Formats: sequence, structure tokens, C-alpha cells
Amino acid sequence: MTQEELLPQIYKKDDKAFTLLYEMYAKSLYGIIYNLIKDREEAEDVLQETFVKIWKNMDSYNESKGRFFTWILNIARNTAIDKLRSKNFNNNQKNLSSDNFVHILDDSSKTNNKIDTIGIQEFVKKLKPKCIQLIDLLFFKGYTQQEASEELEIPLGTVKTQNRNCINELRNLLGV
Repeated sequence: MTQEELLPQIYKKDDKAFTLLYEMYAKSLYGIIYNLIKDREEAEDVLQETFVKIWKNMDSYNESKGRFFTWILNIARNTAIDKLRSKNFNNNQKNLSSDNFVHILDDSSKTNNKIDTIGIQEFVKKLKPKCIQLIDLLFFKGYTQQEASEELEIPLGTVKTQNRNCINELRNLLGV
């Protein structure tokens, strides 16, 4: 069945037309989605979501405004972008299993020895006192920027700016 024969059937919400629509375009749309998402399972979910949107919004397609494939391609792309921007997707990408970090969860004395061993503290000591204090809180003691802001009694924005500036100074010292 050609696209021209398929469209009237889709407008009528024919189940067989939906199956044909999927068979004709699934691989192409999946390729576009996967190139954006970079995760097979998520891309498959977005593909399914895309076909549901196509099916539900078929009445909004206007042949005079563009080709059908371009229209469904834009739906797929926009659905993938929406997924990428979603809070849940971003949180899932950030959350890694704690099994990956078990070796880090040793006692703090071992951590301090490792830091001393690689010599970072010696470079940090060469920074301005405010940088030493901020880097100590954020990196060596594990404070969040919000917690450091409260501890130092300075605005959060100032902590972020100073952190960035201090890290840049540290990079210059290290020659990185």
C-alpha cells in the first residue's frame, strides 16, 4: 500500500492502517529517536509514544503544509527531545548504582591519605584563603553548594561563582 492509499485509512482510524503505518515508518523513526536518546529501551518507548501521538493527532496533519513523512519525523524528533528534557530521564541518567562506588566508601582517613598521596592538597594550599576554605568544604568534606553557602554565610550564587573561579585558579596551578 502506498502512502497516498494509507492516509485515508488512517484518517478513518482503521486498525490495519495503523499496523501498515508502523511497518512502513518504524525503522526510520527509531533511527532518528535513537540518535538523540542513545538508549535502546528509552528509544523504543519514545517510538511507541510517537506512534500514539501520530494516531491521536492525525486530524492536525495538513497535506498542503508538507509531506507526511516530514510531519511524523517532526513528531518523533520533538517527542525524543521532550524525553531528553524530562526530569525523570535526566535523573535516571545521573543515578548510578552504588555498587560502582563501593570502593570509595572507605573511612575518611584513607580518603585523606589518598588525597595527600596525589598531592592535590599541596596545590590547594597555594590558593587564596577563601578558595582553600571553599574547596575544603565542597570537595574534601563533601558539602553541597547550598550547605557551603549556609556554612560560610554567603549567598548561593556567590558560592557558585567563587567555586568556578577557584577551580580555574587550581587548573592554572596544575597546568591543566
